[in-house]
Amino acid sequence: MKSHERIVRRLALGLQAACVTSVGLYALFRMLQAVSFQAPSPATPATIVWSAHAGYFWRVWTVSYAGVLVGFLAFAAARTHEAQVARGLVVALSVAVALMVVQGTFVP
Repeated sequence: MKSHERIVRRLALGLQAACVTSVGLYALFRMLQAVSFQAPSPATPATIVWSAHAGYFWRVWTVSYAGVLVGFLAFAAARTHEAQVARGLVVALSVAVALMVVQGTFVP
């Protein structure tokens, strides 16, 4: 097998790991935020709109950053353990889907 084919496969595994991690962490962060913090008072509508959007953008940036870090780790690990990384991604995808279903059902 050519070396550029291996690099492309490693890049694909790293990208998949970044995406799966971001999706799973977003659902987890959203559920933790809903449990940890109370909703703002409806006295000021601007506060409600701003707080909801700010929380969303911070969650997206945070999980994107964490996803990229995990993607780099998966890329590095795939150099010697490509099959194990691929199998781990199947498990991680199942967990991420379950978290998104729970989050979407209980904390939309």
